[in-house]
Amino acid sequence: QVQLVESGGGLVQPGGSLPLSCTASGFTFSRFRMSWYRQPPGKERELVAAITSAGGRTNYASSVKGRFTISRDNAKKTIYLQMNSLVPEDTAVYYCNAASDYLRVNFWGQGTQVTVSS
Repeated sequence: QVQLVESGGGLVQPGGSLPLSCTASGFTFSRFRMSWYRQPPGKERELVAAITSAGGRTNYASSVKGRFTISRDNAKKTIYLQMNSLVPEDTAVYYCNAASDYLRVNFWGQGTQVTVSS
């Protein structure tokens, strides 16, 4: 069965850092584009960062560019999101996503809560 499991969420102070991870199983991870999305309370889900299947290219939302870094380890079937210089506006549920344009499928994790507050 397909699974994406996020971990690493929690409470962090403004200006602090927090690493997230997402471990995949049940599909050919190395062939999928991987992304992090987030959804603040009462707002729409938005793309935070994306990385190609081989890890050669990345893309970031303008609001996080320069502060967040997405990476992947295909051997471990895991993606990461290193979040630095956090601000309260980063507070949201963060979701892991796997996508294949060829198969036309999307897989989602259960989400992990990140709260930035003093």
